[in-house]
Amino acid sequence: MPHIPNHPSARKRHRQSLKRQARNRAVKTRARTITKQALEVIQGNDKQAAEQALRGAMKVLYKAASKGTIKRNTAARKVARLSRRLHHVHAAAAQAPAAPQS
Repeated sequence: MPHIPNHPSARKRHRQSLKRQARNRAVKTRARTITKQALEVIQGNDKQAAEQALRGAMKVLYKAASKGTIKRNTAARKVARLSRRLHHVHAAAAQAPAAPQS
């Protein structure tokens, strides 16, 4: 059985916690979705689209961190991993055509 507050102040706190829970869930879901989408674009061949997707993911993650939904270091870690993936994938793609010339 869920906790049912009896005092008016406790009822108000409960209402506030439910609102915050819904808002935080929406923000976290959005951050996860855009991170997955950016990862898929980064794995593709279009470097311009990958950079655009990374910028979009950075914006959403840092905004979530500024709202306090996720921790600042968590957002920075996720951005760093996406950025590193982008540079590895597209740096390797840029070097691959140059190597076979003999």
